[in-house]
Amino acid sequence: MSQHAFDLAVPHTDERTVRRPLRPSDDPFYDSPDDLAALAPGTVVRSRQVQVAFLGLIAQRGLTAWQLAYRSTDLDGRAEVAVTTILMPRKHDPEGPQRLVAYQCAIDAVSDRCFPSYALRRGSRAWGALPQFELTIIAGLLDRGYVVSLSDHEGLHGHFAAPREPGYRVLDGIRAAMAFPPTGATRDTPVGLFGYSGGGMASSWAAEMAPRYAPEITLVGAVLGSPVGDPGEAFIKLNGGLNAGLPALVVSGLRHAYPGLGEVVRRHVHADGIERLDRLQEMTTVTAVLRYAFDDFDDFLDPPLADVLGEAAVIEVFNDIRLGDTAPQCPVLVVQAVHDQIIDVDDVDGQVARYVEAGVEVTYVRDRLSEHLSLMVLGLPTMLTWLERRFDQDPEPTTTRTHTVVSMALSPRAWPGFVRVLAAAAKTAGGRAG
Repeated sequence: MSQHAFDLAVPHTDERTVRRPLRPSDDPFYDSPDDLAALAPGTVVRSRQVQVAFLGLIAQRGLTAWQLAYRSTDLDGRAEVAVTTILMPRKHDPEGPQRLVAYQCAIDAVSDRCFPSYALRRGSRAWGALPQFELTIIAGLLDRGYVVSLSDHEGLHGHFAAPREPGYRVLDGIRAAMAFPPTGATRDTPVGLFGYSGGGMASSWAAEMAPRYAPEITLVGAVLGSPVGDPGEAFIKLNGGLNAGLPALVVSGLRHAYPGLGEVVRRHVHADGIERLDRLQEMTTVTAVLRYAFDDFDDFLDPPLADVLGEAAVIEVFNDIRLGDTAPQCPVLVVQAVHDQIIDVDDVDGQVARYVEAGVEVTYVRDRLSEHLSLMVLGLPTMLTWLERRFDQDPEPTTTRTHTVVSMALSPRAWPGFVRVLAAAAKTAGGRAG
């Protein structure tokens, strides 16, 4: 489709001068057209050019940003509108060969204030939304010339930790980016997946769903940083601890995605517990973690938590959200801190083991000195280099490799990458990412 034909078919606006963007729940850009179900997944229904800002404050003048609303699919197979934010370096040449990276932010919340399409925009009010901080990581991809797609992979209702549908939204966002002329991408453009923590979980679903849902996309590799592995086990281990707000966010969102779970919550959770779950729907990730540290679901239930976890509806959800039961067909890099305080290394070991059993090409690096947050930074040069090699068609060994290292930061091969990553982060802080 030519640029002219696309302009005639898809309404678009330029909203770079908007001072205070609307939240997705109030923004007609996210509305569904009447004929949505008749459209093919990934079809763009509207577009707009926007301005991206670090922490919502520092406008980024070194990049071009578009948002695409497109047709996607929810957990139950129904058509829905999803949104992705497309970032391109200012000097991007749409006529040249393209490389596209679908970067999955750690949304890790129910509130639409944490969606990247809102949190990354200039003027957004999203203190404590993790995508705002991840812009410094994304800058490292733009610095390498990639076109970056940032989908709102939880959907408009914030189904944190839901299975499969994050993959649908990510893959349809890739389809939308390939059909959008300013990117210069085509159906033959190579694509990489990248995400950490909640973003690693969403990237896992995209890699797992791709062979069946979007086999035409050429995935060269998937970087899965601390990808959770088993969210049900994470719920049990985090409940009552410092990061108890995270499993509470999961329940707050998933009770709306799973009617059986919602019914269990209504039957067994006290009124003050329901009130907490409702309040979580408006909280950013950092706010939820700070507010509900050391909360224990046992304190808000009629029967003991162990009894509730044994109910059939809960077991069904836990089994459904476990990763690794469907095999990606692209090479995969998994990185994980051995002493991660949020994501248990045993759960990620399990996800990797299920991939290996299915014949997936996996490189698995376990880091002894890092914890959850530090590994995202210290492992970044290695993750970026691995992905760049996949784009360069440097073949990954077909046998699985597992390395347990003292620290990924101690590898001399990573040191030049740190200089480049820090430079990109500094440019972001100065409003010059891209």
